[in-house]
Amino acid sequence: MKFTLDRQENYNTLKVDEEKLDSTISPDLKSEFLTIQGQGIKNIILDLSDVKYIDSSGLSAILVGNRVFSEVEGSFILTGVSDHAMKLIKISQLDGVLDILPTVEEAVDAVFMNDLEKGLKNEED
Repeated sequence: MKFTLDRQENYNTLKVDEEKLDSTISPDLKSEFLTIQGQGIKNIILDLSDVKYIDSSGLSAILVGNRVFSEVEGSFILTGVSDHAMKLIKISQLDGVLDILPTVEEAVDAVFMNDLEKGLKNEED
């Protein structure tokens, strides 16, 4: 799987540099999510702007990422989702489960807002 990983202090951006997110790439993506989370990263932005096609195994990999980062109370945000991928996500009724934003910049803002909200909540507890 070809991808670009941009490491920042509070989040990583993983950009999939492939046109298809299918059964040939999905296992690598799942492994990458586990590796990143294992390094202590809690927030990830998955940039799918180059991905034109996603099948059920690709969707499964995305759900693994969502679960892995949710378990550590982090953020998992999709950006650059193509029309085809969005149709599949809606048909699967996952648009209410996944955080999807149009741009990486909006996703970065959301990561910081989520961290701020969690910090405030922890102060209250």
